[in-house]
Amino acid sequence: MSVNRSLAACFEQIASLMEIKGENAFKVSANRKVARLLEDLDRDISDIAAAGKLTDLDGIGKGTAKRIEQYLQQGTIDDLEAMRAELPQGLTSLLDISGMGPKTVGRVWREAGVIDRATLKEAIDSGALAALPRMGAKTIQNIADSLDFAQRAADRTPLGKAMVLAEMLVDQLSACSGVRKLDWAGSLRRGCETIGDIDLIAVTDDPKGLVEAFTNREDVEKVLAAGETKASVRLAQGVQVDLRIVDAAVHGATLMYFTGSKEHNVKLRERARSMQMRLNEYGLFPDDGDETPPQQRGVEPVAAATEADIYAALDLPMQPPQLRESLDDPTCDPPDLIESSDILSDLHAHTVASDGHLQIDELIDAARARGLKAIAITDHSVSSVQANGLSIDRLLDQIKAVHEARDRHEDMLVLAGSEVDIRTDGTLDYPDDVLAQLDIVVASPHVALKQDATAATERLLAAIEHPLVHIIGHPTGRMIGRRPGLEPDMLALTKAAAATGTALEINANPRRLDLRDAHVRTAVAAGCLIAINTDAHVAEHLDFRRYGVLTARRGRLTSSQCVNCLDHAALQSWLADKRSLGQGH
Repeated sequence: MSVNRSLAACFEQIASLMEIKGENAFKVSANRKVARLLEDLDRDISDIAAAGKLTDLDGIGKGTAKRIEQYLQQGTIDDLEAMRAELPQGLTSLLDISGMGPKTVGRVWREAGVIDRATLKEAIDSGALAALPRMGAKTIQNIADSLDFAQRAADRTPLGKAMVLAEMLVDQLSACSGVRKLDWAGSLRRGCETIGDIDLIAVTDDPKGLVEAFTNREDVEKVLAAGETKASVRLAQGVQVDLRIVDAAVHGATLMYFTGSKEHNVKLRERARSMQMRLNEYGLFPDDGDETPPQQRGVEPVAAATEADIYAALDLPMQPPQLRESLDDPTCDPPDLIESSDILSDLHAHTVASDGHLQIDELIDAARARGLKAIAITDHSVSSVQANGLSIDRLLDQIKAVHEARDRHEDMLVLAGSEVDIRTDGTLDYPDDVLAQLDIVVASPHVALKQDATAATERLLAAIEHPLVHIIGHPTGRMIGRRPGLEPDMLALTKAAAATGTALEINANPRRLDLRDAHVRTAVAAGCLIAINTDAHVAEHLDFRRYGVLTARRGRLTSSQCVNCLDHAALQSWLADKRSLGQGH
């Protein structure tokens, strides 16, 4: 349903641009309603348009139908393009700055001449922003902090975006004649949360044809280089992609070299030198003392075809790409890292009851379709007003509805839960007698995410030590490239979590990945349980699991320490035992 999502993004941008311009609030709301409708559709909008039934959908009138039909026919919407042309080109980039919603963006544009991130910084530094009515010092400081954070992350692409692009490139280019192997390498293969560019390593019988197919793609914005075995392009999506074509005989060496990290490669080269060998991107060679690269002299490599061959020749255990970082010792046997196939449950997901887009049964069906055996319904609590958080009465009604759904889906373990806000003082959003009626409680911080480290630590410790809490959801509340989130004493948190049996969550949404990999390492070392959840709001979000697993692998997590790998009986036992352990803590 990618066309549905693409169209939804168009209508969401129309709404934002209208709001920036200060247009009628009803029209803004109507376009946002269309965006939500398109996201929620379980049918391809193209099929509905072909049947002439667009206006049968609630919220789609004749004008909206024409826009949709134009997009389906031409890939663009005139009204959207006209609004984009009418506004300064850099204005929409401000919407990615935390605290800069469409109304604020429109206001600073009209009243302070801000047209992009550079002029926003100038307006902050010059005091022009402070001169605006109702623009307080605290608000300006928050915007300044968010702008600085976003600019530092601007040259990096989030894992979720990079992975989707890499998969598309590999899938489409692999169909070219003669292609035998095509892999991505670099920080993407290591599962880093952001990447600088995408590296592709190919083996093909037709190098010229592959380079032409690569550089002539419709989404190529600029060809940076194009040779016989190398090419670089900048995609319209804002990502640079580098393609290298090698012989099958050296594929493993090239893949290893360009996967990195630099620190890992240095350690391997030092290992090779200690064994009187030389390692480079063409293979592992005997060191004969000649400084001329051995591949240029026709020297046969000791190993080159596969990474496994090279590790074996260096008398080292094969290291998964996620464990090729500066902190990892290549001489040590890696743990049996968790795999996506080990995950049996998702214990943090939302429905239409709060801010999700699926009914209870739809969420259960979507989880089953992805091979899961258990799903927890954890809609927001009452304080999350912006997310339509549930009052106590609504929550009690939902508990009943979820348990009824469990009876309808006997093959799935369906848990009635809640994502409960952790208030700034560490107290929770529902009283204990209500929490006790839930099968599972995920407690998460959503506000005051700039608390000092001491207050943040005390706040999260209180939730960890609460006997009715099972999981701490996205513990720092960070958003990659937008806000750094809380900075608590992670060692203290993981020790407390291990003592109480509370699981700390890796929120697999690629915008979060919270816990981050370094925190996971700390948690694993402390013996703390980890949950890998998607925080799903639509069915497709359940596919975020893989990003959480990559982060978990970078943190050296095994399936034995992950609650999502428990079968039904073991999961229910942990849910019960955790509360007993917490009460005794």
